[in-house]
Amino acid sequence: MGSDEKKGSIVLENFNSTANLASNPGFQSTLSLGSKEVINEKAYNPFEHRRVEHPNSTIGSLVHLLKSSLGSGILAMPAAFKNAGLAAGAIGTIVVGFICTHCVYVLVKTSQEVCVDAKKPSMGFAETCGAAFEYGPKRLRPWANFARTFIDYAMTCTYLAALCVYIVFIAENFKEVLDVYMPEYKLSVEAYCALTLVPLVLICQIRNLKYLVPFSAIANVFLVICFAITMYYIFSGLPKPEGREVVASVTQWPLFISTVIFAMEGIGVVMPVENEMAKPQQFLGCPGVLNVAMTIVISLYGIVGFFGYMKYGDDVRGSVTLNLPQDELLAQSAKILMALAILFTYSLQFYVPMEMIWRQLHTKIAVRYHNITQILIRTAAVVGSVALAAAFPDLELFINLCGAIFLSSLGLLTPAIVDTVHKWDRGLGPFNWILYKNIFIAMISLIALFAGSYVSIYSMIEKFNMTPVLEMTANVTAVSLNDTLSV
Repeated sequence: MGSDEKKGSIVLENFNSTANLASNPGFQSTLSLGSKEVINEKAYNPFEHRRVEHPNSTIGSLVHLLKSSLGSGILAMPAAFKNAGLAAGAIGTIVVGFICTHCVYVLVKTSQEVCVDAKKPSMGFAETCGAAFEYGPKRLRPWANFARTFIDYAMTCTYLAALCVYIVFIAENFKEVLDVYMPEYKLSVEAYCALTLVPLVLICQIRNLKYLVPFSAIANVFLVICFAITMYYIFSGLPKPEGREVVASVTQWPLFISTVIFAMEGIGVVMPVENEMAKPQQFLGCPGVLNVAMTIVISLYGIVGFFGYMKYGDDVRGSVTLNLPQDELLAQSAKILMALAILFTYSLQFYVPMEMIWRQLHTKIAVRYHNITQILIRTAAVVGSVALAAAFPDLELFINLCGAIFLSSLGLLTPAIVDTVHKWDRGLGPFNWILYKNIFIAMISLIALFAGSYVSIYSMIEKFNMTPVLEMTANVTAVSLNDTLSV
């Protein structure tokens, strides 16, 4: 071929044209004008289009996922086993852990698939839920914006509720120590909740995430030391399991499910971890980051719950650190370290709901008022969480209620609905097994939601009504005794 022919030829790499070969827009083919050869268009791969400035390695992502799941919730596991028994608790932890892992898998898998449909490199939790509706059945597409907004607000409420649990955690641990060393100044849990207000308001004015890193690092060190001390006391002089419940009453099981979901569920941080991976293909699969992390989490939660309940029985409290001896310096140091770790973690957890709230409000406020508005909103949010914690200062019941209402909805029900919507037109598997599987998960979620909420609220009412009734009875008895003596 001569050079003249080359000048008149059409180069395939430089000139392509896409022609529709059928009325169906889903059937497309790329035709080269200089050739009869049909070249199939390459499917969009979101992983190839991700541009993360500082991507996390696979090991780093595993550490982040473990850090988000292995928090203060692990110390509530012995109280969860109290509501299930040793055998039912051990089996239940594995079952609930498997369901939570599967729901995270479903959410991440759906996110990766809708990224292909939307031609976006990555999506967050709310974006994924909205996109599942937007590219799902036609009748459900108008609900896409509602799904995004709902998840945003639900995540905000979930984190704010968790902050209330943190405050009770801090207050009870400080009270346990200071009541021993300062017996003349014994204060109520409510008073200790109020005392956390000033330091929390100050630390929550930090708006840049990088300035919170030192607090998070210190909190992690404190948590590891506290966990090690707690394990030392649990395994010291461990009694035989004969005196413990093997299978508790079925009416208590919703409390067990709610506590385990609260302790184990980290649905809010899963998508950010996956989105910032250098090799996101390694998040799912076997062995993948998710499976390895959740295997470790489920194992540790089961061990702490089983042996913690075996050690302390029905006397175990909302955080097992509260069961440690009050007359030993090592045990008291663990409680102080736990309280400080949660205090420093509070600001990091506060960052998530504040970002969501500010994203909704900042466009509606003049720029010159942004600073003062941020200060007021942050202060109001902290004051609200402290007030709510002081109103219901029972750690175990608070954990049960938060797990029942918020995390069962976000962690179980939402992924089941999103998976069903996404797969509806794409196929629900042989005999529609995906549909029936998601219905089962939704039923578990609704049982945890309604039964867990009812039992938690009923227990709260019963507990907080008990003291006034006892005081009234004592007063009536005293008055009757005085009247009798005077006669």
